[in-house]
Amino acid sequence: MTALAAYASMVASAFLAATILPFQSEVVLVGLQLDGWPWGWLVLAATVGNVLGAVVNWALGLGIERFKDRRWFPIDSKTYARAEAWYQRWGLWSLLLAWTPWLGDPLTVVAGALRAPIVPFLVLVTAGKLARYLVLAIGVAFFGWGEAG
Repeated sequence: MTALAAYASMVASAFLAATILPFQSEVVLVGLQLDGWPWGWLVLAATVGNVLGAVVNWALGLGIERFKDRRWFPIDSKTYARAEAWYQRWGLWSLLLAWTPWLGDPLTVVAGALRAPIVPFLVLVTAGKLARYLVLAIGVAFFGWGEAG
């Protein structure tokens, strides 16, 4: 696999994982890391892709709130309400949890719907997502996470 293919697959998988699509970028990160790709560059690629996906969610949220009660809406009303409650309670700081499963993606949509400013959004979402990928990559590199055995 070429470097371009490795890092492009990392960015793409992380981007998809940050959208409402069910995708696990952690598997790609660990697989590439165990295949010998440098974990620092993988963390950077994963973070960039994941933050870009969150920005797409934020942009969708700018106009999507009016559709939240429609049957085809990609986030069920209970999950949306929970994300909205988190955001209402914790404000921008809740975006540090944008990396979490089940809450993170709806949270970034809600942030757009509630007109979170883009710069603080980017700072907080990036911090949370970077921390998640760093913990995972360091765990693989130094503690053998992801290895068979």
